[in-house]
Amino acid sequence: MLTHECEAVVLAALDYGETDRIVTLFTREQGKIRAIARHGKKSVKRFSGALEIFARLRLHLVLKEGLSSLRGTDIVTVFPHIRNDLLKISYAGYACEVVDRLLPEAMCNPRLFRLLVSYLEQLEISPSRADDRRFFEVNLLNILGYRISLEQCSRCGADFGDSSGAVQYSSTGELLCSGCGNGGHQLSSVSRGLLKNALATGRFGVVRFPETSLREAGDVLDAAIASHLTRPLHSLQFLQHVLGVQPQ
Repeated sequence: MLTHECEAVVLAALDYGETDRIVTLFTREQGKIRAIARHGKKSVKRFSGALEIFARLRLHLVLKEGLSSLRGTDIVTVFPHIRNDLLKISYAGYACEVVDRLLPEAMCNPRLFRLLVSYLEQLEISPSRADDRRFFEVNLLNILGYRISLEQCSRCGADFGDSSGAVQYSSTGELLCSGCGNGGHQLSSVSRGLLKNALATGRFGVVRFPETSLREAGDVLDAAIASHLTRPLHSLQFLQHVLGVQPQ
């Protein structure tokens, strides 16, 4: 059987039987795949003890329809500084789960792979910041084709222009003009501008949200992501618990 070599981030892992592991992998070359690692729970020689969530690996893989076969791994990094910090673990686990849930299987997406790796690298070397989570989310939605319309009303297409006023947003994170909205939640022009800046720059740490904008942008992004999910994210509940945030 032909063995492929590729780079991957572990999105999820679970024990299977007494010795095996089933892992969900986001590979640069093949997209998202699921694979079984025979003796993955015990074989340090073949898998280096690295079949854990958000580890970055080089894989030796036999591709199969349904469930591929993982033959061996080499560690690129397990992000040790993330693993020593509960809040960083929470952010990294959330990023991996949301990618897992939104990315179709076997769809190659190098831009999203770079975004996820960049976010994990940012968590590894920098303090945990909610700004970086929101930067990750708005770019994630954009790359996957779920871009939030920041320039025009999502329903009628009216141009928001450079108005200094707030725009409204729906329960699904759609931005609306005054004619299409119902007078509910508001997103300020400052917050909208910061989200646009987050899409315009390619680097974490450049865009910082003041507290009010962080709350407004977060509400929009949470709603937009939730609208594309069929069930709640377990990792988001854990992250909220670590942050001390009361779930909505």
